[in-house]
Amino acid sequence: MRIQELAPDVVMFVGDAVESVATAFIDGKRVLLVDALGSQDDAAELREVLCGQMGKTVQLVAATHFMSDHIAGMSLFPEALTLAHRHHRQAFLSQNRPVASLYREPDMVFDNMALRWGRHQLRFLYNPGKTMDHVSVDVPTADLVCAGDNIVGNIVYLSRADPALQRAAIGRIQQFGRGRVVGGHMGVFDAVVLDNALHYLSRVQHIVVDIRLRAAATQWAEQIAAIRLEDCIAPGIVPTAFEREWHGRNLEVIVTQSIFALDAALDARDRVA
Repeated sequence: MRIQELAPDVVMFVGDAVESVATAFIDGKRVLLVDALGSQDDAAELREVLCGQMGKTVQLVAATHFMSDHIAGMSLFPEALTLAHRHHRQAFLSQNRPVASLYREPDMVFDNMALRWGRHQLRFLYNPGKTMDHVSVDVPTADLVCAGDNIVGNIVYLSRADPALQRAAIGRIQQFGRGRVVGGHMGVFDAVVLDNALHYLSRVQHIVVDIRLRAAATQWAEQIAAIRLEDCIAPGIVPTAFEREWHGRNLEVIVTQSIFALDAALDARDRVA
């Protein structure tokens, strides 16, 4: 596990399982967790560091979105209150591989809210994108925003998502004007990561729509599978192995879930008109 101090009272944990992120906001002995990692082994190590080594008590666990790879640790803090958006079940059930054993019914559900935690005010703002329950956690006093899975490093992940919603969600995060962005995976980034994610999304859409309009339907799957990450990622960005892996997953779901099919149909209609 990678542990990084983002402020004297803000600590980020990046687990080994899918590089899932949890962010701890510390107020004296009390801890508020935003997300809870992607495996119970990672979550157990998180608990050992926070509670065993640092002597803290986790009192609240808030989910940016309710998918199994972000809520693994909820059950390890039975005395903590849990917080999620009111559409959390829809997001949980929309997963390709939901893990029922990790599901914990939230104690509190909401649309938008603000919560004072020590010197920080955390603004939980409904921001549907990758899932319909997605929440952005804006923390002006730490100059950061927790974006959840609306970005995956310098790219996005498209499975079960509406690309237009993702684009709008990233745009709303940009409007907060924070200098740092904590992703649902990989860690913390400078704010330019949002521009990079939008660039990737636009390039992938452009290339896929072009293939659907130009090539025979029998060739779509093969040509989409051959789309290079280097042709999609923002200029000057050297992709990580994790980004490369999830780009590959994107190419698979673009075919199996017919992502961008509507965009191609609308483009074809507009050309005829």
